[in-house]
Amino acid sequence: MTGALPASSGEFRKVLWTGLYSQVVLMTIPVGGDIGDEIHTVDQALTFTSGTCKATIGGKDQDVKAGDLVVVPAGTQHQFVNTGPTPLILYTIYSPAEHKETTVHHTKEEGDKLEDEGKDEAPAWSQKSKAENEKAA
Repeated sequence: MTGALPASSGEFRKVLWTGLYSQVVLMTIPVGGDIGDEIHTVDQALTFTSGTCKATIGGKDQDVKAGDLVVVPAGTQHQFVNTGPTPLILYTIYSPAEHKETTVHHTKEEGDKLEDEGKDEAPAWSQKSKAENEKAA
């Protein structure tokens, strides 16, 4: 995948690419909105391209702005709240994948609902070892 990074998106969450061991997702958090207080079983690296927010990572608050990188190890509580006057735009890399490879959530509420219903699950192959995937190929 090669191309310019989008400067904005009308979707809360959009999977841009899913590979064997990682996934790239674009997120746009509206003014006053948040990602949701969560804990993943996968590692996550977030790069912020626009806006400002309050990040809570493992119970510790910090201010984050465009240009910052935040790493959230698997099993760590995290929350990001948009504190600025413009949408918060970020790219997150999950390793391995966290979402269905075709995921597009227009709103946080839609994303939460689909996740709760089990309709936004990572592909089964993304949860297997390299040896298992090579054997299946």
